[in-house]
Amino acid sequence: MIKIIKILFFVSLYFLIFNGQTYSEETKIKIGLLVPLTGENAELGKQILNSTRLAIKDINSKQIEIFPKDTRSDPKKTLRSAIELEQMGINIVIGPVFYKNISFLNEVKNITFLSLTNKTLEIPSNVVTTGINSTSQLNTIKKFIELNNIEKTIFLIPNLSYDLEIKNGIKNSKIKSYKEYFYDIEPTKLTKQIEKITNYEIRKQNLFDEITRLEKSDDPNKEKKIEVLKKKYTIGKLNFDSIIIADFNESLKSVVTSLLYTDVSPKEKYFITFNQWFDNSLLTETISQPIYYPSINKKNLDNFEIKFKKQFNQMPNHLSLLSYDLVGLIYYLSLKNDPAEINKSFKTKNSFKGKIGIFDIENNKVNHRLNFYEVNNSTLKEIF
Repeated sequence: MIKIIKILFFVSLYFLIFNGQTYSEETKIKIGLLVPLTGENAELGKQILNSTRLAIKDINSKQIEIFPKDTRSDPKKTLRSAIELEQMGINIVIGPVFYKNISFLNEVKNITFLSLTNKTLEIPSNVVTTGINSTSQLNTIKKFIELNNIEKTIFLIPNLSYDLEIKNGIKNSKIKSYKEYFYDIEPTKLTKQIEKITNYEIRKQNLFDEITRLEKSDDPNKEKKIEVLKKKYTIGKLNFDSIIIADFNESLKSVVTSLLYTDVSPKEKYFITFNQWFDNSLLTETISQPIYYPSINKKNLDNFEIKFKKQFNQMPNHLSLLSYDLVGLIYYLSLKNDPAEINKSFKTKNSFKGKIGIFDIENNKVNHRLNFYEVNNSTLKEIF
């Protein structure tokens, strides 16, 4: 079976070659937007709303209309707002943002929801998840591992609510792993677990035994050898080449600290983690470098942030760029299809290119083709 994959370029200067002349004057592209406009996440919702307005400005078409509705970060409120959008004849919606808010959306049969969540398990059939999911990240990590001929990889996965997503991502990406370990994020328990995973006590005892052996030996160079050994913390091989740490922020740093404590160095073993959204604090942690992670295209993000700040006098959140791209995607699909049937475009396999990068739609989720980055010597470098 021949698969035809359309690569779509949108929401950029050259995108303006597509214009409203392909429509009749009465045709409108109505896009619903389900975001928190009140409550504790209101600022996030307003930034997403602004990003969709920025996309419409860049596309420069009078055919597009955005209809925002408040979710208040509440599943029941989300459902009520979705029903209101359905009654307005809208069949494509960007949002909701949070996984919990998709709970009741299977009751709204006539709308396809492009949720910004990166969770992919137990998703209603009318919801397409568009966030940077674990499969996308592991597909990218897998590419790096293959390019560097890394043979034995272990996974360190926190016992948190997203651990099943990680396991699903491992399965979907078909990434080869030597072993998978689940750890407790409580620092004391974590360190004990890392000691066990890395055979720290055994390697530490190996060092003590070797020093003792040399002290009792007749080796003429034993003083020099003992002096060298006393500068070490452990001796003995580790049965892996790379470590994938499925964690973020301070919890990630706790894992790295525990690894360093157990004499596992990023200069000898690859430290790979998940998308860190270019966390600048990683640049200052030189002892944990080099460290690697997948993410969206940094140059495109930087350009978008400059544009957004100029327009709205504030820095955007990371979901803003994603929602910006989704407006362009919907517009392009509407040019090629009957706007009333646009939801059908998300039922077939397609590939699209936006500011965030290339992403593929399949099985009610979006898998992103991410870039891969190295943090080393306090600098960020794009590997591919």
